[in-house]
Amino acid sequence: MQFMKITGYLDKDYQKPVDGQPYTFMINPESVKWQRSVEYADEQVPDSSTPSQRYKCSPGDTLNFDVVIDCTGIVDDKRTDMAKETAALENIVFTYNDEIHRPNYVIIRWGENFVFKGVLTSFDTSYTLFKSDGNPIRAKVSLGFSQYVSPATRKREENDKSPDVTHMVAVEEGMTLPQLCYKVWNDDSYCVHVARYNDLNKFRNLRGIKKLVFPPLLQPS
Repeated sequence: MQFMKITGYLDKDYQKPVDGQPYTFMINPESVKWQRSVEYADEQVPDSSTPSQRYKCSPGDTLNFDVVIDCTGIVDDKRTDMAKETAALENIVFTYNDEIHRPNYVIIRWGENFVFKGVLTSFDTSYTLFKSDGNPIRAKVSLGFSQYVSPATRKREENDKSPDVTHMVAVEEGMTLPQLCYKVWNDDSYCVHVARYNDLNKFRNLRGIKKLVFPPLLQPS
């Protein structure tokens, strides 16, 4: 069985892991909520009483899950110190790191395909079982994370669809000009703009055309 792991990183690009081992959970979460959202701005359409929703942005993903830390010795007889377990987890996701002047950036991995890069937003601990002397031996930890993408990476990704830069676009077989405009700018209404720039007299059949230049939509002032 593969267990979920959390690794701390010192840098925004997740290239410098913190010293020590990643924190490996003793018991995998029963469920994980990976939330994505899209925001739109209402735009009034001429001659229509119903506003159109124009794409605004896609906020970063969020990840939330509960895990159990069991120090009874039943799950793992080598991990029976609750204080040590919670401190190890806190040091990776929560504790202020003097080297970077903030808590660590983290990557959460579970198996081969589950990878989430982000920062901690919430850390709630509920102790559910105690020894006779009052020391806790079982806890439920509720964790929340927000996706973090470095500014350089985000800028590079946004520039791929920026309206104020020139794009050289490979024409895929069977695609029309409106489809290509939607792929580049999420808007197919600029096909006339592209057609004029490339001296095209056809929108639908682009056979024989391998590349098109998509000029800036925003002209310098």
